[in-house]
Amino acid sequence: MGPVDYLIVEFPGSRMTGEGLPLLVDLVESGVIRILDLVFVHKGTDGSVDVLEIRDIGDDRADLAVFEGASSGLLDQSDLDDAGAALEPGNSAAVLVYENVWAAPLARALRRGGAELVASGRIPMDTLLASLDAAEEATPSG
Repeated sequence: MGPVDYLIVEFPGSRMTGEGLPLLVDLVESGVIRILDLVFVHKGTDGSVDVLEIRDIGDDRADLAVFEGASSGLLDQSDLDDAGAALEPGNSAAVLVYENVWAAPLARALRRGGAELVASGRIPMDTLLASLDAAEEATPSG
């Protein structure tokens, strides 16, 4: 199995356009990722967190039926409550748990060769953007 990651994507005002949906489908169909869990939650103005049914979310712009039933059992109520805690009241979010399928063959080949993974991590987007901006400013123009 490849590394497993999660994303919590907040939709202000619970407005979901579905614009990213075709890209997510492409990632799955091309074998880059495998969706293990996809759950939508809504945080009420009172702070309560409710799970939304996928079939109740889709509209003309966002046909989410392709992801109905994407549940591995990795997420439990406490995970969804934690996701809800990250949201502003009145907003909704998609909680996505996915396997990086592309990495599994690479990991197997490396293990066969005696290699071991000794560290992994993720560079926060703000840090990455700040570094790219700094590098761009340091590059002489002309």
